[in-house]
Amino acid sequence: MTITKASLDHMPEVARVLRASFRHTYPTFPELHTDEEDRAFFTDVVFPKNEIYIAEDASGKIVGFIAFNDEFIDHLYLLSEVQRQGIGSKLIELALTHSDHLKLWTFQENTSAIAFYKKHGFSVILETDGAGNEEKQPDVLLERRL
Repeated sequence: MTITKASLDHMPEVARVLRASFRHTYPTFPELHTDEEDRAFFTDVVFPKNEIYIAEDASGKIVGFIAFNDEFIDHLYLLSEVQRQGIGSKLIELALTHSDHLKLWTFQENTSAIAFYKKHGFSVILETDGAGNEEKQPDVLLERRL
């Protein structure tokens, strides 16, 4: 597994990983965006505002990524077939070398993600009913301070 800084050229594949991971993790959530909208979002919004690192397998296929800035981890997604192999830990540790205070959102039903983040020193600071997110699903804000 290789972790490298993403370029703008990687954004279509990063968007594909997001969509595949999201569909696998949240199969009952509404489909709110097309693949084309996801690609545009990563190219026009996520890439300019975040540091993005990708995890590639031996064949060069992107299997996961993290997008973060000085305050938030905006995205951390892995394809289901590579979860629980330490890739997420490497990506989150990379983000933590850039900032000693990070927050992130996840959905309350994703108990494995919450446990993963807690293992990496994050703690829950807020739970909501989901009224403020696009999916209208209960979510949770976690924070890590060094």
